[in-house]
Amino acid sequence: MEQPIGSWGWGRSQVWRGAMAFALVAGVLVGSGVGGSTTAVAEPGDIAEPLVVRAPDVPTVGAPPQPDHLAAARLLKENKNATPLGTNDFGCRPTAAHPRPVVLAHGTDSTAYSDWSAIGPQLVAAGFCVFALNYGGAPGADTYGTEDLRASAQQIGMFVDRVLAATGAAKVDLVGFSQGANVTRLYTNKLGGAAKVAQWVGVASPSYGGVMYGLVPVAQVIPGALDVFARVTSTAAVQQAQGSPIMLELNAGGDTVPGVRYVTIGSRVDEMIQPFSNIALRGAGAENIVVQDLCPANLTGHFHMVYDPFVQQLVLRALDPVHAPTPTCAAVPLGTGIPQVIIAGNS
Repeated sequence: MEQPIGSWGWGRSQVWRGAMAFALVAGVLVGSGVGGSTTAVAEPGDIAEPLVVRAPDVPTVGAPPQPDHLAAARLLKENKNATPLGTNDFGCRPTAAHPRPVVLAHGTDSTAYSDWSAIGPQLVAAGFCVFALNYGGAPGADTYGTEDLRASAQQIGMFVDRVLAATGAAKVDLVGFSQGANVTRLYTNKLGGAAKVAQWVGVASPSYGGVMYGLVPVAQVIPGALDVFARVTSTAAVQQAQGSPIMLELNAGGDTVPGVRYVTIGSRVDEMIQPFSNIALRGAGAENIVVQDLCPANLTGHFHMVYDPFVQQLVLRALDPVHAPTPTCAAVPLGTGIPQVIIAGNS
């Protein structure tokens, strides 16, 4: 999911970062003494902090579909302004069959092209006007989705307004992968976006956060541990931990709002979201699709979701349940896509 930059804390795969976080937090635990202080630590990006929100970056150079994150990363080395082929055509006008533009939001430490190079062109071919932004990037960064989730959600809102103004549509459909699901739902549920959103689709959505192999609950009571996580991963990654202030705020009062159709597409073997039940939305009107319930032999996990043909077909069906064909089940080995992500993040 990440693109190589080569400096500490950037351009590293999430798998590598998780291992480093484990090692460093273990050091914090040893230094503080297991069972020592139980004082809660303020989380980076606490809800009360002021925000500086920049306009999102919008890639403009159409690039062809790729089979995985590694191939996408290699193309991005040559063209950092790449967007999935056919997307971000602001001259596109929705049709009666597909009256709403689709806005795609990438995951943590990624880009629009890295996560959507395959799905974006498929949706364009199906007749949708499709748009994809790069949100949550630090100034001068080559990857995105690392900054405060609240600022990123506001960038989603800016982009939605631009898309609606350009297309003349009344509402959009939002599709978010991983963190992209959280920031689009934060926009929809908490920032007034519901009036502009008809459907929300979350692919590998950390709806209730994750525990990072059991480390998060421990780190949340060890002084300094969350700061270690934030430095090794990112502010955005830490904010998506189970029980964090941002996640509690996102789901406060119900994890859905009236007037919006919600669909999650998740995997029981997701490498990043544990427990698996944290993917599902528990609010009224939510549909939670589990890959293995429909195709038991498909063991696609978190990193491969957006490049798995079955999941791609589920996304199309979620957006257009009337016309989309029935997804074709095929076996996928456990761990598919992880080597490509590690190579892409460390090459």
